Amino acid sequence: MELGLHQNLILSQQLVMTPQLQQAIKLLQLSRLELAEMIQQEMEQNPALEEAGVEELSDKSITAEELLTDASRLDNPSQEVTIEDKVRSDVDWENYINEYNSTGKIHTESENVAAPNYEAFTPEKKTLEAHLQWQLMLNELDKHKETIGDTLIGNLNPDGYLCCDLEEVALVCNATIEEVEEVLSLLQTFDPPGVCARDLQETLLIQLKQLGIDNPIITQIIKYHLKNLENRNSKKIAKALKISVEEVRTAVQILQYLEPKPGRKFSTEEPAYITPDIYVYKHEDGFKIVMNDDGLPKLRINHFYKQAIANGRKIPKDAKNYLNEKMQSASWLIKSIHQRQKTIYLVMESILKFQHEFFEKGIAYLKPLILKDIAEDIEMHESTISRVTTNKYAYTPQGLFELKYFFNSSIGRTSGESMASASVKEKIRLMIENEDPEDPYSDEKLADILQDSNIEIARRTVAKYRKMLNILPSNKRKQL
Repeated sequence: MELGLHQNLILSQQLVMTPQLQQAIKLLQLSRLELAEMIQQEMEQNPALEEAGVEELSDKSITAEELLTDASRLDNPSQEVTIEDKVRSDVDWENYINEYNSTGKIHTESENVAAPNYEAFTPEKKTLEAHLQWQLMLNELDKHKETIGDTLIGNLNPDGYLCCDLEEVALVCNATIEEVEEVLSLLQTFDPPGVCARDLQETLLIQLKQLGIDNPIITQIIKYHLKNLENRNSKKIAKALKISVEEVRTAVQILQYLEPKPGRKFSTEEPAYITPDIYVYKHEDGFKIVMNDDGLPKLRINHFYKQAIANGRKIPKDAKNYLNEKMQSASWLIKSIHQRQKTIYLVMESILKFQHEFFEKGIAYLKPLILKDIAEDIEMHESTISRVTTNKYAYTPQGLFELKYFFNSSIGRTSGESMASASVKEKIRLMIENEDPEDPYSDEKLADILQDSNIEIARRTVAKYRKMLNILPSNKRKQL
């Protein structure tokens, strides 16, 4: 076979993703917070992009008509972006230039300065480490012991437990084990009760000592029967301690007032608040969908740059190319954001059509739904629906839900239509909520009750749903 170079003409098809298409796909999967950050970054990097003034915005909410009207101009991605806006004629450019060429406003002491809004100030939350350091300073220890105390406090986890060995502390502080134990004993008397313990048993015993409770039954339960207490096995505890079950229950009632995590109240974690992307309101005989645009800037292309390019002013070639590139980028960003909002609206509208009974009556009426159903309804790909429903939230008459929540697998029934898995989870939650606390339902019993209610479900499926609901098994739900 002869080796050599040959020219062949081959016709083939391949998918090429343009930068604009990549940007549109990226915007679809961004959460609301991520979108706001991305827009802010683009405004800082692109001089042709700016935020429209408040006086130019007639309404903060986007309705269906506005979305569909805006989207009709964006359906053709190959259409050339044109610039139609004109520079406002009522702008006094002479005063504008003079103002920016002046030395600026001169401030004098006689001017009235507005006082700060003290209601806007929030106190800094005190940390567990700072609280213990303050108590340590009040004891006026010598420098060596104070160093040991600082080291011990610095090795506490957020729950208030000591997470290092005393030998390590002694080595770091050049001290003896006895000195470290002495300082640790002092720290264990500090507030909150039970802090600086090495395990659950020690923190509970410290709290009993500080509360002045000297009960041998409670002490024995803490020292030797925490595992039985966790499993709610009161009979085994009573048999081991040779006491009655009622005495065990009385002791457990006291133990329930102790704090297993002493550092909990000093937690610095801030709650994460969710801002919905969509509002669904009950309106007359139907529902109204409103997109939430609060906090997202209304973007537009800078009028000055548009006018400079449109009038054909003498601009250096490099500067002109730069402006054209930035204006094209800004136009595509604005177009992609509009397309994103339109797609989210269409997906929510389709979900509302499939899950209408849920919005009317509640979770028990949620129907089985998959991404393919929505994709076929609005004629989009399943991957697009998946991106749209990720990290997007809707406020509905039934509460705040992620869009992914409306997609459920189906649970078969002996007769009638299939049932959504979320509805079955809700039934399990309600059954456990209303069970007898002294004789809770086992997973097998829950499966039998559901089957009596015309729902075909296995015991292992009930156990899986119970774990997803963060509900303990029956032996740990039992009230002593």
